[in-house]
Amino acid sequence: MKPRGATRRMIPMAGAALALAALAAWPISGTASAHHSFAAFDTAKMVEIKGVVVEFQWTNPHSWIEIDVPNAAGKAERWSIELNSPNNLSRQGWSRHDLKPGDKVALKVNPLRDGKLGGLFKSVTLADGRVHNDPSLQSTRPAAQ
Repeated sequence: MKPRGATRRMIPMAGAALALAALAAWPISGTASAHHSFAAFDTAKMVEIKGVVVEFQWTNPHSWIEIDVPNAAGKAERWSIELNSPNNLSRQGWSRHDLKPGDKVALKVNPLRDGKLGGLFKSVTLADGRVHNDPSLQSTRPAAQ
């Protein structure tokens, strides 16, 4: 004979086990798998773009800079630049207020492989002259003498 209340304890445990099994079987979506890949970016190339910030999205899982960059004809083209998470950016000295619409900035990015207007953030020179670098870029600089 089961002790009184044993059945009540088993139902939540069975539900938790079922939920874990369902989660383990959940297929990884293309978005989730792409989220952790840098395959879309040509990390062998670095381009510098200069333009005007349209929007700075301080969002998880990645922040974004939307920037209008003049093309050869002088017409603005919208670039989307992917950055790290706000948590990591904060630890690297960033503030959510570092970029504002209308700021003129220079960015270094790894461009998208497909030729679309976008890239992976490497460095930005802010309107006030401060520079934020991705930690991977800092590690390639020679040591100070």
